[in-house]
This record gives sequence, C-alpha cells and structure tokens, in this order.
Amino acid sequence: MGEIVGAGLLAHVPTIVLPDEERRALNHGRESTLYSGLHRLRREVFDAVAPDLVVVFDSHWFTTVEFVVTAAERRHGFFTSEELPRGMSSVPYDAKGDPAFAQLVGEIALETPECWITPIDNEHLPITYATTNFLGFLQGDEAWVSVSVCQTAEPEDFATVGRVVAEAVARTDRRAVLIASGALSHTFHPLRRLRDHEAADEEHIYSDAAREWDHRLIDALERGDHAFVVDHLGEFAAVRPEGRFGHYQMMVAALGGRDCVAPGRLYSAYENAIGTGQVHVWFDRPADGWSRS
Repeated sequence: MGEIVGAGLLAHVPTIVLPDEERRALNHGRESTLYSGLHRLRREVFDAVAPDLVVVFDSHWFTTVEFVVTAAERRHGFFTSEELPRGMSSVPYDAKGDPAFAQLVGEIALETPECWITPIDNEHLPITYATTNFLGFLQGDEAWVSVSVCQTAEPEDFATVGRVVAEAVARTDRRAVLIASGALSHTFHPLRRLRDHEAADEEHIYSDAAREWDHRLIDALERGDHAFVVDHLGEFAAVRPEGRFGHYQMMVAALGGRDCVAPGRLYSAYENAIGTGQVHVWFDRPADGWSRS
C-alpha cells in the first residue's frame, strides 16, 4: 500500500532560476529565501523521505473541460516561457513520468461521481515553469507527474481530485510527495510601477488586505489548522490567490481536507514577487496520520 510521505505549498517564482547576480540585484544584493529554502528542503526533506513519485498540482496549467494528469513515460526538452522568455529561455529539463499511476488516477476518476480527470501521454503536451522551476532544486531519481488546475472547477471539484489522487497513491506501492505549486495572494503591480516593487520585502505586496490575508493563512498552516483555510477560501478569494488556490485545495484534500492537522514548517520567509505573496510551507506526515478522522 502506498503512502503520501510529505507535502508542500511551494513558490515557483521565476527569480529562483535567475543567475545569482541578477537575482540578488533585484533584492538589494540580498539572497531570496525562496531560493535558499528549496536547497534546504532538498537536503533536509527530499533526501530523507526518498520519494519515488512527486505529484505537482500546477497552478500555471489551466484546462477547461476536465482536469488532466500527465501520463508520459518521460517529459524532456527545452523550456522557454511565453510569459517571461528573457528570464526562462531554452532551459533543459528531463523528468521521468509514471504512466501507470496516471492511468490509475484516470480509472479511479471514472469510478467517482462528478469527477473528470484525463491522463494524457502526448509527447507534445506543453509544460509550465510551475513544474520545471523545481526540478533543478528537488529532482532526484523519482518520477514526476503534473496535475492541471481546471479553470471551470469549483471547490468541491478540487476536493474530489485531491481525494482521487490520494486513493491512487493508496492503491499503489508509491511513496509520494505532493507539491501545491503556486502563490498565496496574486496581484501584480502595474507595469509603470512594477520595477519599484521587485525586492522581496513584504512592504511591496500589492495591498494591505492581501498581506493581511496571506499572514492569516500562513499562521493557520503553521498551526496545522487547515480547517481555517478551507473554511475561509471564499473570503481569501477577495485578494485573488493564484489559480483560485486550486493547487492548495487539491493538495489538502489528498491529506484529509479540513480534517488535516499536519502543522507546516516554513522553508522561506514570506516574500513579495512584484506584488504577489510567496512562501514555502512544508508538511511532514504526522506519526498518527494526516487527519484526525
């Protein structure tokens, strides 16, 4: 029987893959903790738990009529971001997939009422930097699959997908890590003011409301109070979380939803990225299980 051995709400911000000098220049010569935190996460967590599967809930991959899970044997090539081609240009990537796991997710979805998840193994399926930006920091010999954020989905749909992924892990022998790849609040400063807000300090977060809500969620996640986060998703939506916070919603559903009690460990400070709220929060599997139920 497989198990989820760890999970994280992780920031994929483009600055983490910039050259050192350029990355520090944007932050008044200081290193971003989002960058150093991923290196520490590899040493302290990934090397220790030794997963054989990483599932990325990818907040940059929007689908419309269904959720999609990557089912290719291997995804490889050179990634250039259509959004930021100057910063992410012809970046090589090579990630082993897990077709059997992806197909199982699809089979369980077919058994599940009002659940639409399709495994796609097309070799030309695009990849996003919400997945690729982690590879250089965290990738080992394990398989990586990505799950899309369906833009027509509601909270109950995200929760269903998370539960299906958890069931697929349980029906296999996989030691799986889940990554909710994305930000907290997610509003950019206007172009003509954007370059005044590139430093990591939280004073550059887009609004007081966004900063306050981000801190409320981070505090709840550190306490393991996932019920607070789930119960306040509607209010949090007012500060426009990335991907409607679908990446977190799927991850937490796989861990038991509002019954999840895993406390979070911060692997970064709370940082700004041109107005958006970013943080790395890691959840270790509690000795008595992810949820109180």
